[in-house]
Amino acid sequence: MKLDTNRIDDAVLALMRLGLHDGDRAWKSFDWDAMNRLHAKGLISNPVGRAKSVAFTTEGQARAEALLLKWFDASGDGAMAG
Repeated sequence: MKLDTNRIDDAVLALMRLGLHDGDRAWKSFDWDAMNRLHAKGLISNPVGRAKSVAFTTEGQARAEALLLKWFDASGDGAMAG
């Protein structure tokens, strides 16, 4: 089976937004290939290292929030909480 890695990356980015902390950081407990692709796309800081989280770039955080709202917002109001 051939997978659409761009769609996988979008899903990972949206789910990473759920773990947002310290303003722009997210836990890096996702598939390493996807994390490396998100870094290569300029959406997160380098996932390689001892830290348990990565920083979203400004573009990455905005995209993560938009994707989370698009796919998972049940309220229908389009507003991000917290």
